[in-house]
Amino acid sequence: MEEAMQQADMRFAAGEIVKGIIIEVRPKEVLVDIGYKSEGSVPGSEFDDISEVKVGDEVNVLIERLENREGMVILSKEKAEFKENWEKILTICNEGGTISGRVKAVVKGGLLVNIGVEAFLPASQIDVIPPKNLNTFVGNTYEYKVVKINRERQNIVLSRRELIEQERAERRAKLLEEMTPGDIRKGTVKNITDFGAFIDLNGLDGLLHITDMSWGRINHPSELLKVGQEIDVVVLDINYEKERVSLGLKQKLANPWDEIDTKYPVGATVKGRVVNLVPYGAFIELEPGVEGLVHVTELSWTKRIAKPSDVLQVDQDIEAVVLGINKEEQKISLGIRQLEANPWDEALEKYPPGTSVKGKIRNLTSYGAFIELEEGLDGMIHVSDISWTRKINHPSEVLKKGEEIEAVVLEIDKPNQRISVGVKQLSEDPWSNIDQFYKVGDLVSGNVTKLASFGAFIGLEHDIDGLVHISQVSEDRVDKIKNALKVGQDVTARVIKIDKSDRRIGLSIKAANYSNEQLQAEQAALDSLKPGEDLVALQHAFDAVGDEGAEDEDGEDRLVDVPAGQDDAADAEAPKSEE
Repeated sequence: MEEAMQQADMRFAAGEIVKGIIIEVRPKEVLVDIGYKSEGSVPGSEFDDISEVKVGDEVNVLIERLENREGMVILSKEKAEFKENWEKILTICNEGGTISGRVKAVVKGGLLVNIGVEAFLPASQIDVIPPKNLNTFVGNTYEYKVVKINRERQNIVLSRRELIEQERAERRAKLLEEMTPGDIRKGTVKNITDFGAFIDLNGLDGLLHITDMSWGRINHPSELLKVGQEIDVVVLDINYEKERVSLGLKQKLANPWDEIDTKYPVGATVKGRVVNLVPYGAFIELEPGVEGLVHVTELSWTKRIAKPSDVLQVDQDIEAVVLGINKEEQKISLGIRQLEANPWDEALEKYPPGTSVKGKIRNLTSYGAFIELEEGLDGMIHVSDISWTRKINHPSEVLKKGEEIEAVVLEIDKPNQRISVGVKQLSEDPWSNIDQFYKVGDLVSGNVTKLASFGAFIGLEHDIDGLVHISQVSEDRVDKIKNALKVGQDVTARVIKIDKSDRRIGLSIKAANYSNEQLQAEQAALDSLKPGEDLVALQHAFDAVGDEGAEDEDGEDRLVDVPAGQDDAADAEAPKSEE
């Protein structure tokens, strides 16, 4: 008997595979009777589902140790399967075949898969797109391709991705064969870029360009689509060589521009929503896919609007008038000011040239003043139309902002939307009747209004200035005009020359008591002066008052008062309208 038992024990050795009967199922281990003098223990983790293990089931196990400290046999179900399946796995690997297996656990760099033996599945080979959470695969069974085997170490590397790609390639070829332009296909948004979205058509990726998403304006595809969203798309074009498919979304709907001119005829009043504001205008959505542009110049008849955002806001509902349609370029021109009557259409009837008007001065510029005739309608008074007799260098010399004045309409330029008005035209030009007011030889009185290095301006009646040259102040030589005359001083002088063409009057203080013979002699002396020194004919004498001035006490030239000569109004070359 002892010899028989020794022979029986010889078949139980470490590394041997034996059959056993499950005699007890515990939470973390399963007890197996292999016919040895003591039962064996198999870890519960080696069973796919320990809850399905039943007492009495038969199982193949590998003996790892015959006895541990407790006298129990240590068994392994997985190692038995590994040893039994190793030759089978080698055959499959050599042939590049596929095998099914259950994901056992997450390990560094990938997953551990039970395919009868333990095999490694790298994270990069799990799917076409490497997953972020590997734990979602644990416990699931998949098909794999064996891509690498190390016989010495008994290591196997698997790939699920290659099978997926192979399957997708087969589906892609089948789809390309079946698909034709115009088909409507169901797909899933796979990826979104700035220029469009890639749609997965169940094995074949197609590009849905941003311009084919909507008939309307889209700034970014994410406004319309989300990754994972299922949509129906239209096949627009197929490149069989490169396996590329162009898709469309807006093509499922009728093109709203096909009958645009019928729906929005020129001159019609339409309603819309402001969807975008740019420096040159505002885009108005009339309906999905149809937008019109209101140019900044079409916002108001009279107001100068620098940018549309000054008067409009995004999402604001407005009305506009259709001005023009370009069907080929899908453009609609709109106008807002056309909703109101154009005040310039009635301006010529309301303010014909010669009409006397009143209004407040709204603005002063270097070349004139703007007077408000009515709401949104201004008239411009050019600096040369303020006075017949005085040279006005800046309108602020005689006008104030907010002041109400009277003026005469001179001209209406409807194309350029300008109204020219004048103040001096309210009265008669005194120079037209100058002979009735002054004659050579007349003795006149006035006060000194300005001093210049070359003489003094004397304010006379009828708002006319005369010039006393420095040589005509006194019989004695005058080196500096300020030593002889003061601004505001009353003087008496003789008219010694009148020049109608240049609108100038020459005076002489020292000739106030001259006889006719002396006066004639003095006139001859004046005529012999060099150009630039002539008392009357000298244009520079009057004009230069803005550049020259009386000398101050330190001997430096300065302008004593705001100059006002009698230059022709044409000398001023300022623009006739507010820019």
